[in-house]
Parts: sequence; structure tokens; C-alpha cells
Amino acid sequence: MKPRILGMILAGGQGSRLAPLTQKRSKPAVPFGSKYRIIDFAINNFINSGVFSIYVLTQYKAQSLTEHIQRGWRFGTFLSDYFITLVPAQMYRFEELGAAWYRGTADAVYQNMHLIDNYEADYVAIFSGDHIYKMNVEHMLQNHIDNRADLTIAAYPMPQSQAHQFGVMHVDDRWKVTDFLEKPKNPPSIPGQDGMSLTSMGNYIFSRRALEELLEASISGQEDGFDFGQDVIPRALSDGYHVQAYDFHRNPIPGQDRPNTYWRDVGTLDAYFAANMDLVSVNPEFDIYNPEWPLRTSSEFSPPSKFVHESDGRKGQAFNTIMAGSVIISGGTVRDSVLARNIRTHSYSLVESSVIFDNVTVGRHAHVKNAIIDKNVVIPPGANVGVDLEEDRARGFTITDNGVVVVPKGYTF
Repeated sequence: MKPRILGMILAGGQGSRLAPLTQKRSKPAVPFGSKYRIIDFAINNFINSGVFSIYVLTQYKAQSLTEHIQRGWRFGTFLSDYFITLVPAQMYRFEELGAAWYRGTADAVYQNMHLIDNYEADYVAIFSGDHIYKMNVEHMLQNHIDNRADLTIAAYPMPQSQAHQFGVMHVDDRWKVTDFLEKPKNPPSIPGQDGMSLTSMGNYIFSRRALEELLEASISGQEDGFDFGQDVIPRALSDGYHVQAYDFHRNPIPGQDRPNTYWRDVGTLDAYFAANMDLVSVNPEFDIYNPEWPLRTSSEFSPPSKFVHESDGRKGQAFNTIMAGSVIISGGTVRDSVLARNIRTHSYSLVESSVIFDNVTVGRHAHVKNAIIDKNVVIPPGANVGVDLEEDRARGFTITDNGVVVVPKGYTF
């Protein structure tokens, strides 16, 4: 009998380091790659892996994410085990915990253990909803079963200089975890791989019994113990549970010849911008055009994009650029950029190395460079964004360490 696996996506991230993009939306709801939201990649990984029973746990500024899931991600009503259901923080364990919202990643699952019980899951896949990657969850599950593990952690080798931002693991020659350090100041290296550390991707598969026991022991009646990395995983190791690491680089993606090595935590504006720019390269490492691993999102009912005008000095043209529907490049030039829906670039305008959200107009002779433009912005004729950083600072725009200028939603020049 095929095991019953339940997917749970942790989508309550506040994403404060992505402000102002998260001023009115949660991190998983931030648009990405022209037509997607960040959470779409976690959902697609489950669906492409045959995991069709999915709960999405939300908390901060969830309205935008709620609308996206409700409007765009539906299986229909006839198959009870095929669902994508939103689970806001609802204080289900009020009598036990008092007035407590989700106090951490583990607590979010603990407060919804009744959903796992109702589904009668054998295994629970708990994945983060705010990373960009592809992952064959079925392959990770089989690894978990073959190793008779209680908990399996998806692992990603990373330069030591960056590993302090993540949980770091020690493993033996069979990839059994022997130690786990949450965001250590001096991350240990992988044996035999100086300069590299083995980090947690924040994606876990638990055997149901182990999950119930560990959450009950870590959280019930406690003042802390609410996080998987900080509390639950160290407890699992100290209490003798079998914790296995899963090598993400060995994860096979159908239709993909190259190793599966692309995983990005887009937790900062510079990381978010760089991940978008990855998509416009001639041969991107992260391929969104693989028909054997389709990347779905909410349906888009918009007319085709078009390019108009073809005269000297006034040509509608784009190079190394991806765009969604209803974009009109009207006598302007776009290079190395990611354009969302319903964008107009007018004659003699220039857009370079930029990420532009829905419903943006770029006026005549305007110049946009190294920028992220949130929704519903009109850039006036002749205006510059990202060209003179002092001018952008005077307008109050956020400017990242790498010089990317961020124009907030609905900004009026």
C-alpha cells in the first residue's frame, strides 16, 4: 500500500529584509520571475512529486497570499485527497497555550497537529515557502524510507562564509546526522571539503510518530522550544532519534540533464534581485522551460505582449528579457530585465537590468537601471531611476548594498 504523505508549507514569513516589497505582503507572496510568486516553487515541487494533499500555513500580512492561492491553486471538489488548503494562525490550542499565534516553525505545525491526525499521514513533508528551487520530494521520501529515518533534512553544501545564516550539520559516511548547529558564528567545514559547510535547507520529512513525539516533548507546556532548527532537531539527536541528511545535489529532476544544484534563499533584496537576473541569462542554471517539470501559477487572462514601432532611433525591442502577458514595448528598449503583466514602456525609454512588477508605465525618454519597481507605478517622461543614486535617496527609495534601487508599490513621482 502506498504510504500517505502530507505536505505542509511554512508560509508565515514576515520577510522584513525584503522591505519595502513586504510592506503589504508576506515574503512567500512576493512576485518573482515575471509571472510567479515565491511560494509557487514549493507548491510545484509537491505537485510534480505526486504530493497532492497540501496545507499552507500563513500568518503575517496574508491577504495577498490568500487571494493568490484561492484564485489560482484549485484541484476541484471531487477528490478528497487532492487539496491545497490555507491554514491561518487560529489559536486552536487556546486552552493549552493561551492567546498565542505561531511562535516559530515547529509551533506552527504543533498548533495544527489535528490536521495530520485527520489525514492519517504516515509521513509529513514540512517545507519552507520562501526559497527558489526545484526538488523531487518523492526521491527524498524514498531515501527517508530506505534509511528507516525518523527525520530527514534536505542538505545543501555552502561556502563557510555564508553558512552562519543557516543550520549546519555534521554527518557520518552514511549521511546520518551526528550534530546540528543553528546559525553558528563559526560554521564547521565538511570533512575533506575545506571552506564548505553542510547547511539545512529548512525542508524536512518526518515519520508521523517521531514528529508527534518530538513536538510534544519540545513545545507542550514550555516557554520556548518553538523552532525546528533551534529546538526540535537538537532534541531529536539528544533523544536518540535517527536523523538523516539528504544530499540535495543528488536530487533528480525529470527532463533536466545537469545536476540539481540551484537553491536560493531570496531573503534579502540583493539576493532576490540576483535570483531574478539568473533567469535572463542565455543558458540559465535555473530552467523554467522544462516541460517535464512544469512550473504552474495562477491563471493569467491577458492579451499577448507586443513590440511596436520600427524606425531609426525609435524601435520597440527587448534583449535577454523575460516577460508575462499584456506587455507593450512601444518604441523603447529593454535589456536584461524581468517584466510582469500589463507594463508599458514608451518611445525612447530604456530599461536595463531591472525587475518590474504588474501595472507599471515607463514614460518617454525615461531611464530605469538596476531597479526593482513594485506594482502600480508610473515613471514620468524623462525621469531616471537607478541612474543617480543620490537623487534616488532624496526620493526616499531603498538602495541596497549592491546599488539596487527599490521603488515601493504605488509610488507617485
